[in-house]
This record gives sequence, structure tokens and C-alpha cells, in this order.
Amino acid sequence: MSSIDLTHHFLIAMPNMVDPNFARTLTYVCEHNEQGALGLVVNRPIDMTLQALFESLSLNLKDSEIAGAPIYFGGPVQTDRGFVLHAPAGDWHSTLRVRDLIGLTTSKDILEAVGRGEGPPKLLVTLGYAGWAPGQLEHELTQNAWLTVEARDAIIFDVPAEERLAAAMELLGLDFARLADVAGHA
Repeated sequence: MSSIDLTHHFLIAMPNMVDPNFARTLTYVCEHNEQGALGLVVNRPIDMTLQALFESLSLNLKDSEIAGAPIYFGGPVQTDRGFVLHAPAGDWHSTLRVRDLIGLTTSKDILEAVGRGEGPPKLLVTLGYAGWAPGQLEHELTQNAWLTVEARDAIIFDVPAEERLAAAMELLGLDFARLADVAGHA
């Protein structure tokens, strides 16, 4: 059905995005196929730290350096469930391999390993995810809801959250502030 595969791409919400869940967001597409798409918003930290999440799960967190790391709003679907985007992909119980270096894990074993100081060196934890039914994302693209660009791992893991959207725009040679609210069609 779908002839495009946006796995390992960023979705950049256009300025005219009216859905408050996605306005001014940068979403990383973890999977895109004929059954739909799954992604994580990677630039919207919530008022929760890794330490607070671990406490709510009755897990210990040895590494005080990452205790203050923010948890992110990953999207409006299953906001009570955690998703760990990480590099390297590793070998966890429930991992979707996005590509060789990046995995998306939903099983508790990765958090237990992080708590012991044995987890992946790069991680981003979200509550919730963004999901699209078959053909829905493609339709939104034709409606100019999103710009797309191949993702860069460093933007996800090394760039501060408030700078990720602009960094992704720079990959396209664009400045978000200069985008028009409405796109035209030639």
C-alpha cells in the first residue's frame, strides 16, 4: 500500500499544525510500513525526571548523573506506558530495532539495567507514542502537516530538547521562524 518508508526520519510539524499534541514538535519515526506508522515526539520534556519515574516503578537508580534527565511526552497514545529509545540497540526482551544502532524498547529489563548502571549509554524515555493507521501519515503529508528529513542520531541524543526542532530544520536548510503558516500548491 505505502510506497514510502519514513522509518528513521524526522517529522517536523508545520506551523499550521492545529493538533496541540503535535504543534512545534519533532517526531522520530521508529516504524513505517503498510500497517501504519509509530513515532516518538523527541522535543517535548514533561515535568518528570528519570529518578521520579524509577521511584514510581519501585526501581533503584544508581547513576546520579542521569537522575535528573527528563522524561518526554512521546505522543498521545498509551501515555501511561514507557518507551525507551536508545543506542546501541542491544538485546532486550521487547525491542523494535529501528536500525542497527537504534532500538525502541518497551520491556522493564532495560530500565532495570539502566538502574544498575548497565544500560545503553544513550537513551531517551517517553510516556506515550504517536501512531498512524495505514495511509494516515501519507495523507497528512499530502495535507502539508509535516516536513520530513532523514534523522540524525546526534539530534535525538546529544542536542538539548529545546534545540532539536531547529537542528532538524537545519538539515533541510530551513529556519522554522521563516516557514509560512499555509503552504501553497503549484
